[in-house]
Amino acid sequence: MQLDVFTLVPHAFAWMTEQRPIATVLGSELDLRLYSFRDHTPLRSGQVDDEPYGGGAGMVLRVDVVAAALDQVYGDTPPRRVIALTPQGRSLTQDIVEELVEEPHIALLTSRFEGFDERIVRNLATDAISIGPYVLSNGDLPAMVLVDAIARRLPGALSEGSGEFESFSKELDGGLEYPHYTRPAEFRGWHVPDVLLSGDHARIERWRKEHVR
Repeated sequence: MQLDVFTLVPHAFAWMTEQRPIATVLGSELDLRLYSFRDHTPLRSGQVDDEPYGGGAGMVLRVDVVAAALDQVYGDTPPRRVIALTPQGRSLTQDIVEELVEEPHIALLTSRFEGFDERIVRNLATDAISIGPYVLSNGDLPAMVLVDAIARRLPGALSEGSGEFESFSKELDGGLEYPHYTRPAEFRGWHVPDVLLSGDHARIERWRKEHVR
């Protein structure tokens, strides 16, 4: 899969390339490319945003800047999925992640401060995604969330079986995973359930099914 991120701060994504699961699949199952709007802006002095029409605080990412970046990178053949990270988008779910994992090529558009000129979302993007009903100072963090969520579902990203019985998976009917415990078996009077220490795998499996949330 090729994931292209268009951003004002491409260096902010550097740490992700050094961490699993992204580092595990980078260069094999995942081709992650970072593009700076400032490198493609048609405006002088690297300008990418402007004051909103009608007045108000903050700066808005310009439609001509985003269009120029997409045109310079893709020409007449942009990827089928161009996703704007914005609060007005559909809320990210595991089902959406599974849908996107099937795509061979995705472009992510991020913004900062007051966000996108509306014409970017309506005319240049094919989809819009939000990671929740709250406000951030930029769209780079949502893009990182989406990159991580997609990368961990690619072949080889996780050890065998790790991505099957987990929260929101079909195997758990979309529910939350059962509780997990590790050593020590007792700490400050807080005990691990006896069944998990029993070695009886059938009982443990029943307990886990009963405690899916």
